[in-house]
Parts: sequence; C-alpha cells; structure tokens
Amino acid sequence: MITDEQVIPSILSVCPSFLCVYEASDDKELPYCIMGELAHHLMGLQLRKETGEFEPLCEVIERFHVDGVPTVRELATIGLLESIQNVWGNNSLDPEIFRFYLLPESQNRWDELNDFWKRIR
Repeated sequence: MITDEQVIPSILSVCPSFLCVYEASDDKELPYCIMGELAHHLMGLQLRKETGEFEPLCEVIERFHVDGVPTVRELATIGLLESIQNVWGNNSLDPEIFRFYLLPESQNRWDELNDFWKRIR
C-alpha cells in the first residue's frame, strides 16, 4: 500500500520539473495545497507543450488510486484531479486535455468528479 509519506517522493520521481516549485512552497505540510500547486505547474507545462512528464505522472496517479491507503486515494482524487479540473478550467484551458493521459481507475475518478458537479449545479 502506498502511504501518505510516499506521495510527494513518488510525484517528484516522475515529475522532476515540479521540484523547484515544491522546494519553494511554504505549504509542504499541507498536501491539498501542494496538489493545487502541482495543478498550476501542470497547466504551465501544458501551455508550453512540455507534456513529457504527464504519462509517467499519470501512472503514479493510477497507483495512488489502486494501491494507496484511503487518504492517498482521496488526495489523488480530490486534491489533485479536482484541482486540475478547477485550475485549468478557471484559466480557460480545457481540463479534459489532461484526462486523455489518465489510466482507467483515474479516469473513473475524474468522471465521478464531473458527474458530482453536474448533479449539484
């Protein structure tokens, strides 16, 4: 099982471009804030067409969903995927672009988030 302590090292191992952002953050003890910062970072990568880290990162996100303890699975969904949807969407970038890279369980979680927000609007 993937534990909370393994999340950031796992992300940084496949998305080393995030290291400078992470090291500069004052929110290292706040995982949901870090996921928001990662969502912003990924948006920048997409805008610059530097998406080489997306596939390995999505493999890690899939492992979080499949092999993570409950808090890791929740962080992957609500902390990261929902942040991507919100950050990208609020900045006129279609978040569905990122869904393309996700693996099956992560795509299911992504779709569940979309369904949830459609129901409450």
